[in-house]
Amino acid sequence: DLHSFPTRRSSDLHIGTPSPLHEVHTRLGASFTDFAGWSMPLRYGSELAEHRAVREAAGLFDLSHMGEIELTGPEAARALDYAMVGNLSAVKVGRARYTVICDAEGGVLDDLVVYRLGEDHYMVVANASNAEVVARELVARAEGFMVEVADKSRECALIAVQGPRSVEIVDTVCVADLDALPYYGSTPTRIAEHDVLLARTGYTGL
Repeated sequence: DLHSFPTRRSSDLHIGTPSPLHEVHTRLGASFTDFAGWSMPLRYGSELAEHRAVREAAGLFDLSHMGEIELTGPEAARALDYAMVGNLSAVKVGRARYTVICDAEGGVLDDLVVYRLGEDHYMVVANASNAEVVARELVARAEGFMVEVADKSRECALIAVQGPRSVEIVDTVCVADLDALPYYGSTPTRIAEHDVLLARTGYTGL
């Protein structure tokens, strides 16, 4: 489907909360749009050229507008089992699961991905428009459990690498063994002297 979004050049008045990568996008001449209260790059030039790049090689997509909520503590797994659909305590360290969080009537509040980063450490990635709702619900539903809920959304940058050459390109800048990284798996590594969590949880594979 084709959608039309209001855009502004990088020289225009700033709109929304800037991504941690805003300065990079501005320097590269991006057109911006407001998305869920964030000022996000929509395009750099020709949509057709960018489409071909992703279809034939790879492209980068700034997803820093998404929410990251961390749960740590001895009952983090139990709290998530209570708060969400599915048995999150069964997810192994280094793996992730796609799931949903529902309201009291069974309606879906958001679909999200839950990463198990350690035995007592999880990260919930929520959609931008629902991130505050998810964080608020997790805090409320964690009451009574020995767990700390922390919204890290404003502290994280998130980049998706999409396209048939994604693995080849990412492999040139990180030390992780990408061949050993399973679908819906994650691993800590370093890219350009930055500590990152590299995950193969995108719909395109990496």
